[in-house]
Amino acid sequence: MASDPQTAERPDFVDEEEAEELEEESSPRRRLRWGSLSYTTRVTISFSLIAAMTALVAIGVVSFVWEQHFHSYTQDNMRTVAETTAEQIAERYEQTGRFNDDALQPARSAVAMSKGVGMQVVDTSDKVLFDSTVLASEGTDGAITPSIAPVQSQENMARAPIIADDTAVGSVRVWVYGSDQLLRATDQEFRDRSYQAMTMAAIIAIVLASVFGYFFARSLVRPIKRMTDTAVAIKEGDLTARTNMEGEDEISQLGQTFDAMAAAVERDRKLERRLTTDVAHELRTPLMAIQATVEAMVDGVLPVDEERLMTVDSEVMRLSRLVDSMLKLSRLENRSNPNKQEIVNVGEVVAGIIATHEAYVAEAGLTLTYKADENVLIMGDPDLIRQATANLISNAVRYTDEGGKIKVRVKRGETMASISVKDTGIGLTPEEARMVFQRFWRADSGRDRESGGLGIGLTVVKEIVDRHNGWVQVEGRKGEGACFTIHIPLYVEKEQRRKANRPNTGRIPRINR
Repeated sequence: MASDPQTAERPDFVDEEEAEELEEESSPRRRLRWGSLSYTTRVTISFSLIAAMTALVAIGVVSFVWEQHFHSYTQDNMRTVAETTAEQIAERYEQTGRFNDDALQPARSAVAMSKGVGMQVVDTSDKVLFDSTVLASEGTDGAITPSIAPVQSQENMARAPIIADDTAVGSVRVWVYGSDQLLRATDQEFRDRSYQAMTMAAIIAIVLASVFGYFFARSLVRPIKRMTDTAVAIKEGDLTARTNMEGEDEISQLGQTFDAMAAAVERDRKLERRLTTDVAHELRTPLMAIQATVEAMVDGVLPVDEERLMTVDSEVMRLSRLVDSMLKLSRLENRSNPNKQEIVNVGEVVAGIIATHEAYVAEAGLTLTYKADENVLIMGDPDLIRQATANLISNAVRYTDEGGKIKVRVKRGETMASISVKDTGIGLTPEEARMVFQRFWRADSGRDRESGGLGIGLTVVKEIVDRHNGWVQVEGRKGEGACFTIHIPLYVEKEQRRKANRPNTGRIPRINR
């Protein structure tokens, strides 16, 4: 016996609930969910719902107010009709002293003028003297049907006493046919038409809100769509794609920020490619030197002596310095090692660096001078401060020709401690000053790697200073030298702010000149 293909494909261990879920997921008609709708559709529906709710609330409030108004209005009208008729009947009653046809004539006239209105005139003993419903029901054969006047109550009937010679001789009762609130047919028609007009206005408001919501959503989605297309283009490899959005609104500012981010990504990608090339070149040069020397010694071309081994050792040390510098930079950027929080006397720390670098500077044929203010204290990591200062001095030595001067100065400002290293070397242009902290960038591309350094020392300096909530100032002119100044907040200032219970304003802005 052949089985249903769909049944055969379903596993035997699947229960009914799982089978229903499988059928629902495999069904081509999936349930429409709010999250699956487009942003334009959701905004349009939201505007429509808001307009509908507003219209419903308005109709409800207006209906309540109008019902109260109509109730009071019709009661006042019926009461006026009753009082006017009672006054006219009283005037005629005073002339005759009894309720005759002439005295009751105002009641007949009032009924004839007010269509849909019923009226009764009764004496003080509640004897009905006039009943418009009875008169209206007289047949040609003289038969009279019973009165159809409503049950007497305060809500469905208006009353007015008939006062003759300051004595109540009867009363007039007025009501509206088929209404418990004294609403006449014209009033009911007006009320119904008013509700129809409000309903029509609500429908028009919903349609207008939907149209406005649609175009409003389109105006919002258009720049978002542009940013989405730009992001897709960047994802596919076009790093030059931009939104080119202008304006002062939030979405335009978001687009401008997106373009700035895209520009940064493009710049970082170029730097990454350059970094890869530079690292490969930096590693390749010593590796080739090592390989060539070792192969020559193995082949017997060069003797295995101290000079050749020193050459290999020098290149290995160069590789080690490069890897070590890149590892330090990576750790600083990733914040893998937390900063030490110690009170650092900057003058003493820099003095130690000067002592260890005097011979190194003298060998380069340079003059090193050092001056420091007393008691310049900061809160930070002394090892990192030493490394940043040493990198600045080494950078000055590499780019200063023999006979030049290097001046190191530690100063105490009002809120900041500063360490400046000034040289009389090749100097910097303003454009170069903005690029000095990029990896593997060198002020003089013509210099070889040995004399020009690895190109990441200043990047390490900036990362160290950033971790101490400071900034690095760069000054210089081409051919006249350069000056690098580290600015770090003073420890004493922090203590004074803490004692004065003043809130900390946060990180001091970084300024790179």
